[in-house]
Amino acid sequence: MKFIAPVEKNKTYEVTIEDLTYQGMGVAKIENFPIFIANSLPGERIEMGVTKVQKTYAFGRVVKVIKESPDRVEGSGVEYTQTGIAPLQNLAYLAQLKFKQQQIQNLLNKDHLDDIKVDETIGMENPTEYRNKAQIPVRNVQGELSTGFFRRNSHDLIPIEDFYIQDPVIDKVILQVRDLLRRFHVTAYDERNNSGVIRNVIVRRGYYSHEIMVVLVTRTMTIPGQKALVEEISKIDGVVSIVQNINSRPTNVIMGPKDNVLWGEAVIHDELMGLKFMISAHSFYQVNPVQTEKLYQLAIEKADLKGNETVVDAYSGIGTISLAVAKHVKKVYGVEVVKEAVQDAKLNASLNDIENVKFITDKAERQMAKWESDGLKPDVVFVDPPRKGLAPEVIDSIADMKPKKIVYISCNPATLVRDIQLFSDHEYEVTGDIQPVDQFPQTPHVESITVLTAK
Repeated sequence: MKFIAPVEKNKTYEVTIEDLTYQGMGVAKIENFPIFIANSLPGERIEMGVTKVQKTYAFGRVVKVIKESPDRVEGSGVEYTQTGIAPLQNLAYLAQLKFKQQQIQNLLNKDHLDDIKVDETIGMENPTEYRNKAQIPVRNVQGELSTGFFRRNSHDLIPIEDFYIQDPVIDKVILQVRDLLRRFHVTAYDERNNSGVIRNVIVRRGYYSHEIMVVLVTRTMTIPGQKALVEEISKIDGVVSIVQNINSRPTNVIMGPKDNVLWGEAVIHDELMGLKFMISAHSFYQVNPVQTEKLYQLAIEKADLKGNETVVDAYSGIGTISLAVAKHVKKVYGVEVVKEAVQDAKLNASLNDIENVKFITDKAERQMAKWESDGLKPDVVFVDPPRKGLAPEVIDSIADMKPKKIVYISCNPATLVRDIQLFSDHEYEVTGDIQPVDQFPQTPHVESITVLTAK
């Protein structure tokens, strides 16, 4: 018998919001059928219009708030919710911090790990204007080249001039570059036909150095009027690097593999925890420098280092954690699969006169197995994996090395909880509480630090 959903598209219903999803959308249920509604908060009674119905769930929009949550605050603009830039902007900041703590605790409880406790989330004094990097799509809107952000679950560009969670200097630079692209008649990318020139504008700014890099991501090898355009961009206050990145493929991936330095340097410089770093167009570098310093400082404190340890940093990137840890230990080994990141890490070690680190280019699981067979016995392993968490092979390799302690920096509570269980199969247990740090205010994302110790 065919299932018939208890809601219909374009009809309105009165519902109570029961929870928030990990994407920050309100959840209501009609006959146990979940409906996800942006810009709604737990406890609110709303009138909701159904926008899309799937087999097991539906999406809706707020038509009217009948009973408001005491945690609701006035948002800065509807476009931040529409695009997903700041889906939690209508939730009071203290309630955002509580939601992030609860998000991790709920996942632990669901998997019967409720003996593990989660501390209160460490927040920011100013939970806006924190991002040091912007990746902004460029498209035609009503016949004019525009910069902004895509509407949620679509590729329709909403023009935006103030991005709310970005360094306001970066916002200003994006507008200056946009106006120059218009002036020099550079065509915006058209993804339906894979035509046009400019796909994205990426801007990075050093938090301490104030150096700015502008990356023009193009579909084409050349940019019309390139010389004059580059000359004008170079006059923007703070710009020290202009790079062209070429991405000719019809893909959702933002950057292609090839970079051309059009003007100035290939990198910008910045500081983190008193160390100097060179950051290239492709470098992975945490986007919230204020909270990153808190995150890494706490990770080092929780490792309880005495000075004579050997440490492995899996997913070492451009060396941020490795180099921050180096002065507290005897030796650090870093492994990273991205060749350019390893080159940057070696340069950053040299830049800071740090000699007790060694960086290798390889997959973490493969290199860990090599180190283990070579008899390397680290005391502590730091892991800071991407959202998909640790591959089971990485967990096996770490367990084979038998470190006393694993410090796990996570950006995804779901994969963290999964990996805690996999480590428990290898006789590792969580010691102390999990510490969330709010790296991404106004969004549902949360970073956390977990320490696992050999039983």
